[in-house]
Amino acid sequence: MKLLVINGPNLNMLGIREKELYGAKDYAALCAFIQQTAEELQAEVDIYQSNHEGDLVDCIQNAYGKVDGIVINPAAYTHTSVAILDALKAVSIPACEVHLTDVNAREDFRKISYVRLACEKTFSGYGFEGYAMAMRHLCSK
Repeated sequence: MKLLVINGPNLNMLGIREKELYGAKDYAALCAFIQQTAEELQAEVDIYQSNHEGDLVDCIQNAYGKVDGIVINPAAYTHTSVAILDALKAVSIPACEVHLTDVNAREDFRKISYVRLACEKTFSGYGFEGYAMAMRHLCSK
């Protein structure tokens, strides 16, 4: 099983930004957690992060025919990006949406997710563990 984990804007700032929401662990710790989870699942994983919408679309498109599942935390693009939604729909790779915080308990605009329309499941509010939950879901298929 080969997985692609995609992280959107500002996730590279973990450990620096809004620690009361996102905690003190940094992006390197998240990547190490994802790698460890992949090892436990005996899966390969590639991790990608960008602050640019078009780069995220390119990454999804480039995954076509190369990966078995996508875990995506589109971050702020969750609520705005039809382009990311369309890219996920175009490649038809099973995908799960992840959010570190419970977006449904935050501002009203965060309750809207375009990306969710192309995902099998959403894991929201579980911190790093949400990534493991998504990876386990995709590997169980």
